[in-house]
Amino acid sequence: MKLIKGTTEEASHVRNQLIAFNSAHVPNGRYEEVNLCVKNDQGDIIAGLNSAVCWNWMEIDIIWVDEHHRGEGLGSRLLTEAERIAREHHCSFIKLNTFSFQAPDFYRKYGYEVIAIIEDAPSGHQHYFLKKQLND
Repeated sequence: MKLIKGTTEEASHVRNQLIAFNSAHVPNGRYEEVNLCVKNDQGDIIAGLNSAVCWNWMEIDIIWVDEHHRGEGLGSRLLTEAERIAREHHCSFIKLNTFSFQAPDFYRKYGYEVIAIIEDAPSGHQHYFLKKQLND
């Protein structure tokens, strides 16, 4: 046996094995990636959101907006669409994380509540974990 640094394909294999294991132990297991992007007229990606629907929630991994297009409402559009999709998939909540130098106030504006903060991660900053209930 040898321990190696895995490729993207190998990481996907590991993820799929864990999903299969989880599905065997928790009823109604599901994992579906939900990735969105905004393109300009030239076809360049100027904003995007990567997430997954897991069991009864959506987990947003990444929201990114090109610095030249910030303040144009693209982040809001992505977040609103993700919430619509989460509701369509009968998710009861959305969870995500961000850093103090990114956008914790942006998410609070949309009803996300801080559930944990790790101090000094990265050094001199905070790592925020947020959640929004979707139950109506």
